[in-house]
Amino acid sequence: MSGNNCTAVTEFIILGLTDDPNLCVTLFVIFLGVYAVTLVGNLSIITLIRSSSQLHTPMYLFLSHLASVDIGYSSSVTPVMLKNFLVDTTIIPLGGCMAQLFFGAIFGTAECFLLAVMAYDRYMAICNPLLYSTNMSPRVCTLLLFTSYLGGCVNAWIFVGCLLTWSFCGPNKINHFFCDYSPLLKLSNYQDDLAEILPAASSGSIIMITVLIIIVSYVYILFSILKIRSSEGRSKAFSTCTSHLTAVTLFYGTLTFIYVMPKSSYSIEENKVVSVFYIVMIPMLNPLIYSLRNNDVKWALRKLLNRKHPFS
Repeated sequence: MSGNNCTAVTEFIILGLTDDPNLCVTLFVIFLGVYAVTLVGNLSIITLIRSSSQLHTPMYLFLSHLASVDIGYSSSVTPVMLKNFLVDTTIIPLGGCMAQLFFGAIFGTAECFLLAVMAYDRYMAICNPLLYSTNMSPRVCTLLLFTSYLGGCVNAWIFVGCLLTWSFCGPNKINHFFCDYSPLLKLSNYQDDLAEILPAASSGSIIMITVLIIIVSYVYILFSILKIRSSEGRSKAFSTCTSHLTAVTLFYGTLTFIYVMPKSSYSIEENKVVSVFYIVMIPMLNPLIYSLRNNDVKWALRKLLNRKHPFS
């Protein structure tokens, strides 16, 4: 990967969020706590869904995969970020940097598809309840999950493939807390616009398609809910969607800021803050969003706890 008159870069230096030693200690404690809550919360959701027969439905199947993706998404970035707070210089080899970008892109893209799949599931449950078991059969669910992960792999290969086309020589400092595509591309000697256009087109298409699926699904859901005569029935039907709508708003709101808004409208520091939110914070918030307002999850949790402590 070396050019004619340069020495190939074999490792990168991650500059991180800050170089203030006092702030680094504070941020390390905060993000270590966030990462611990992320792991415990999402693993608890996965365990609860697998152990409770009441939650063996397509809706909770997709939720368990969303929790798995959140663990992978956060784990692809957070450990390196935590290390950066403890050492003066965080060095990551070229292969490790590409691996971090690859897995981050897989899990981030899979989350987009899973949120769209979950919206489609709610559409089927509310708008076509009599055909729900047929339309959301195990075979269909497996196909939807396979498509989500395949889409993540394809998008990740596009990102990594565009970078591997070019060589890296000269500066090797990444002004970010992980190996993101844009700062890596700036360090390469790319000579055409395809390396910028292709990943942007791929990510943009995925965001547009999944957002369209979510919007169309919820438009039909809204009309179906409005047809329900009783206010109690409308409230019950809409309550199954509030958690998903909250997660969608948080995730796509930050993605829009990063990938849709013009780069000149925000600084690198603002980019870092927003990236922290959607890569580190949202994986922690999702299990809380889906458990605190979900009666089925809370009931299953109480049942599981009573089974383990019957005399307490």
